[in-house]
Amino acid sequence: MTAAAVRGTETMIPPFRRRAELIVAGIGMAASAVLQGGFALVITRSDDATLRSTIVPALRAAGLDLADADAHVVLNTMAAWFGFSFIVVALCTAIGFFFARLRPRRRATGLCFLVAGLACLFGTQFVLYPVAFLFLASAALFAVRPVTPRSPS
Repeated sequence: MTAAAVRGTETMIPPFRRRAELIVAGIGMAASAVLQGGFALVITRSDDATLRSTIVPALRAAGLDLADADAHVVLNTMAAWFGFSFIVVALCTAIGFFFARLRPRRRATGLCFLVAGLACLFGTQFVLYPVAFLFLASAALFAVRPVTPRSPS
């Protein structure tokens, strides 16, 4: 072996990946896309007749009491909240994934996932708390999981 090859192996930093954090956040992002984005898409794409004939009776069967006159306004407002918070969740998650790949040793990247979890929690009025828990768990893993020490150079 040459001296340069030996020097290169001495200063190499062992790879550190945030695989668990990214998997948990990815599952949360997929669930958020299906539930938040799906709800917002279905409600905003439905016309008034479909809302009254299909969606409102289903919501009443689920225990949500909506007046006929207010159903359209209430559901569109709820869909707007879900849609806006989904955009915030998606942006924060994308930024978190970028920084987790770029510099996995930084613990501050967990703040992106914390903001995504809080946006999911408050944007859905605590309805999707299990999905928000996935983002909060990912942020907690960033804070708690030990980082392997760097090799001396």
